[in-house]
Amino acid sequence: MTTLVEVLAGSPALLALGEPTHGESAFLQIRNDAFLTLAEHGYRSIALESDRAAGLLADAFVQGAAVPLDRVLAEGFSHGFGAAPANRDLLLRMREWNDGRPAAERLSFHGFDAPLEIEGVPSPRRHLVRVCEFLDLDRSAEIDDLVGDEARWSDTAAIWEPGRSVGRSSDAQRLRVLADDLLTELYLRAHLRPEGWQAAFVHATSAVAVLRYHAAAAAPLVQEERFARLAAVRDALMAENLLAIRAVEAHRGPTLVFAHNTHLQRHPSTMTIGATEVSWAGAGAIVGALLGERYAVIVGSLGASPALGIDVPAATTYEGRLSQKLTLPGYVRAAEIEPAERRTHDYRYFPLDQAAIDHADAVLHIPTGLDATVLADRISALPDVEQVVASEEDGSPEGAWGDRFFHVGPDRRQPFATIVEHDVPGFDEAGQLDRPGVFRLNLDLGRAEFERMFGFAPKAFEEHRDAFDFARLDTVTPHPGYALYGFASIVMPGPQMLPEIDRLLAVAHARAVERHERATRRATDQRD
Repeated sequence: MTTLVEVLAGSPALLALGEPTHGESAFLQIRNDAFLTLAEHGYRSIALESDRAAGLLADAFVQGAAVPLDRVLAEGFSHGFGAAPANRDLLLRMREWNDGRPAAERLSFHGFDAPLEIEGVPSPRRHLVRVCEFLDLDRSAEIDDLVGDEARWSDTAAIWEPGRSVGRSSDAQRLRVLADDLLTELYLRAHLRPEGWQAAFVHATSAVAVLRYHAAAAAPLVQEERFARLAAVRDALMAENLLAIRAVEAHRGPTLVFAHNTHLQRHPSTMTIGATEVSWAGAGAIVGALLGERYAVIVGSLGASPALGIDVPAATTYEGRLSQKLTLPGYVRAAEIEPAERRTHDYRYFPLDQAAIDHADAVLHIPTGLDATVLADRISALPDVEQVVASEEDGSPEGAWGDRFFHVGPDRRQPFATIVEHDVPGFDEAGQLDRPGVFRLNLDLGRAEFERMFGFAPKAFEEHRDAFDFARLDTVTPHPGYALYGFASIVMPGPQMLPEIDRLLAVAHARAVERHERATRRATDQRD
């Protein structure tokens, strides 16, 4: 794969890496590798499309705080992004990088979204309370009185019916004044309490952001204009956060920002609502206008996604032509991409068009994501391979139903590869395979290849077990249950790993072929 460093000209202060859809893990997995590579070139922070205030907890974990990882994944991300296995890996890899390094070289995690969804906005209560706690001010009774019933703030119908919105009520107006006063007080006391000030500032600005969005939701606009206005306000809040993050990180090094293409592209975002096409300036358009050449954009492009049900694109589209050019994920300079047709937009995927190409520095194209079925088809294409899928009918235990076993020849006692999607309670739970969408490829490498890869013989595995994170994606590890027999594993490998997967499959398949040939010779000799 052409590397991110190779495709970049210079080192922008803010490098945006986009994805064209949420839910295709390959983008997040490649993002993780890209960020750790960029860290070797001076990048010191990453900002994700997630609540900035929630991200404070994720950053505390990255910096080494004794916070349970499960809690960080549940509370340190918004939009449910903590459930993405690749985000778990990102936090752990950043924490490992930071261990033992000086402050100037440590990596920081940021969210850059406001604490809201397009159709769901909470009250500012918790953010205001956190600021008051930092300032040692007791204004909880006043805040509680003005906020009142939380349900009137989180009413999703109010986002589309301005008459139901609390955003321009006298209570909301008084809360905006209160939030502004607290911001002023923060600055007045900054010289007295610098430690923890930045976190309090994030909560204060989050409170202001929530109140701004509620005010926008109360504007008497028709639905099409209303959506465009709310999307624009959200992106403006994102842009404000990105500029604030850069102000914090400027002295340490550049920042990688990862989000949906529509939030990062330099040109206006568009969407069709009913029969009307609406347009607004995304965060990237705002930040790009203010930072100029210090802002660079790589937009994401996707061929097929088995996980999302997105089929192979037509050969005449941008994605189709890129898939013909790239068999593996890769970066392509935008100037090298010729005009093509626009792929159909079905709201699962925002396709490339000429405007996206014209305003981007490069494109990250992923020809296809990987799932268990795609990988199984790849293994079954090897010579003389038979696949067995565990089921109730063949007497397999329920926990194994759907797991795949690959053999050479009729002797099915020892598969050379398996694909499993379930933990085995009490025996094999280290891979955390019960996470949604997670699967693991297991390969019989034999003693020699196992020792070459890991530096110790299979029989010595237990002495090294604690050195491995068996739930990490895109990493070849000893099999947590069968390493003693020379088995290795890869949890949820991304498409960038296909060359290494093919190499290891060749090793395992050759061993199976040799076993089958020996068995055939023995059977022939016995008959003779």
